[in-house]
Amino acid sequence: MTKIGLVLYPQFTALDIVGPFQTLVDVPGLDVFFVAESVGPVTDHTGRLVLNATHAFSEIEALDVVVVPGGFADRVLDENNAVVQFVKRIHPTTQWTTSVCTGSIFLAHAGVLNGLVATTHWGSYDRLTALGAVATSQRVVQVGKVITAAGVSSGIDMGLVLVQQLAGDETAKAIQLAIEYDPQPPFDSGSPAKATPELVALVSEIFSQRG
Repeated sequence: MTKIGLVLYPQFTALDIVGPFQTLVDVPGLDVFFVAESVGPVTDHTGRLVLNATHAFSEIEALDVVVVPGGFADRVLDENNAVVQFVKRIHPTTQWTTSVCTGSIFLAHAGVLNGLVATTHWGSYDRLTALGAVATSQRVVQVGKVITAAGVSSGIDMGLVLVQQLAGDETAKAIQLAIEYDPQPPFDSGSPAKATPELVALVSEIFSQRG
C-alpha cells in the first residue's frame, strides 16, 4: 500500500489540499490520509473550514508521497516550524515530495528546492527565489522526485500527475473523467499574464493586507 500524507497546519488553504485529496483518494492501492503536528481538527485560513488530521508528524517514520499545501502561515516561517521540520525529516524517505501554491515555501525552507526550478503562487515568486529556488510560472513542475504546483486550483493538475506516476496514464485519465475535470472558466484572467494590470494590482493589494 502506497502511503500518502497530506499535510495540514493552521491557516492552510482548503482547495490546495482538497484538490490532490480528491484525485488520489479513490485510486486502488493508495492509503491517503491527513497529517499534522497533532491529531485532530485543523482550521483553514478563512476560519470557516476544518479538516481532521488522523496522523501526527511524530507518528510518521516514512512516506511514499508527501503533499504540502499553501495558505497564510508561510510568511513567518523559519527552520523550526513544525511543517518544515517534518518535510526535512521525511523527504529522504519519499518517492515524491510535492507542494501546491505556497506550500513550496515550506519545501524551500526545508532545503528541498535549493537550485531547483519550482513554482508557487504568482504572488510569491520573489520569496521562492530568495529561498534558493529558480521560480517559474509553469503550472506543474517536476524535477527528479520533487513536484511543485502553482496557485490553489493547480493542485488538481498536480494530483493527476501523481496518479499518472503511481498508477499509469489510463488510471489518471479515468480519475480526470470521474471528477469531470474539464475546465471552461467564464473568464480568461487566471494568471497575471492574462489579467489586466489593474486586476493584478487589486489582488496583490488584497494579499499584502492578509500577509
